[in-house]
Amino acid sequence: MLVRWTPFNDMARLHNEVERLFDKGPAAWNPAFDITEDADKIVLHADLPGVEQKAIDIQVEQNTLTVKGERKFDRTESQDGELYRRYERLAGAFTRSFRLPPTVDAEKISAAMKDGVLTLLLPKKAEAQPRQIKVNVQ
Repeated sequence: MLVRWTPFNDMARLHNEVERLFDKGPAAWNPAFDITEDADKIVLHADLPGVEQKAIDIQVEQNTLTVKGERKFDRTESQDGELYRRYERLAGAFTRSFRLPPTVDAEKISAAMKDGVLTLLLPKKAEAQPRQIKVNVQ
């Protein structure tokens, strides 16, 4: 199995290890985004389980797409006396920013949320899409 190496994964892992070394716990929750591209569009997918749709803020400013949100957990004692013994699921606010290429039509960006997955559709400008040119026979 081939795994694509990126220095950012190693940096995130190093950051988490340094945080753990100084007893600050794991780094703040920062959801990962998958990004795909074809001739017509760029699509971003992010797993945001437990994040309410109203807790997500998406803005475009100066060719930068910013996604903000917050996942909250109520970690209090339940009425039947059940206590939390361990916290492993991360919660809190997050912010992710992406620099948009000049080929993206920022006015037509759309977002949808289904089953805890946020999907952002970034259509490309018409002039940036490939165009087939026919050869005429004379």
